[in-house]
Amino acid sequence: MRKYVTISVLREVKELLEREKGDRDWSSYLLDLFNSVKELRARVAFEELRRILDEKDLEEIIRSSKDFRERFKLR
Repeated sequence: MRKYVTISVLREVKELLEREKGDRDWSSYLLDLFNSVKELRARVAFEELRRILDEKDLEEIIRSSKDFRERFKLR
């Protein structure tokens, strides 16, 4: 049996979200919203890294990563 909880939000916020969610249930709507925000944040972070790192930096990261994987051993 699944357990449900109540989340208190301002009436205006609930009305806004309710219009957006349409006929979906709250759980699937909120999970979709959460996943969309996570994906967007990851994309923004990736684009920021692409903006600040040059080709030399990227090559050094790849070299360092390969070096780490080759030397890493579990005891």
